Amino acid sequence: MLAYDTRNDYEIIEGVKFMAPSPGWGHVNVTANLIKIIGGYASIKRLGVVAADNFDVHFPDGSLFRPDFIFVSAENAKHLFANKNTTLHGVPDMVAEIFSKSTMKRDVGIKKDIYERNGVKEYWIIDPWRETIDTYILRDGKYELGGHYENWSDDELAERAELPEDERPEVEFEIPVAVLDGFKVKIRNIFGWYFE
Repeated sequence: MLAYDTRNDYEIIEGVKFMAPSPGWGHVNVTANLIKIIGGYASIKRLGVVAADNFDVHFPDGSLFRPDFIFVSAENAKHLFANKNTTLHGVPDMVAEIFSKSTMKRDVGIKKDIYERNGVKEYWIIDPWRETIDTYILRDGKYELGGHYENWSDDELAERAELPEDERPEVEFEIPVAVLDGFKVKIRNIFGWYFE
């Protein structure tokens, strides 16, 4: 097993070291909004804690990740942070990964498999360019697609409104957070600079 060097940003996936690139603006904005929205709600309701980016998560299978966003329920936090480690040794309740050009294949492939195998209850894959989010919910040890969500522009919504009702595509404006008993997040607030 590889030792972790705190001077470099990398992840260990099945024993192989991968450099973790610096995030771009879209990535940083989405991460900050997840922290404000989900973290704020969890904090006010005392449901758990969140962390993002440069925070090490050591999974039971030996994988070491720096997920873009994690949520750990209050109950799990008691066990996972019991010795006040600067890293998490165990499994967060929720993980979100935000695409970058160099990580997107791993986010939808091997990382998704590892999160599933280790028992992460909810996994979000976020595309900051297309402004889409796919949510996966763990059921009987396997991920099932919870939903596919798109941030529709005002122009797209206006075009949709002009279509006959039976031809209008379904639009979901809010995403339920399964690990927070269905607390809903407006998709525009995840990708926007300001909250609605």
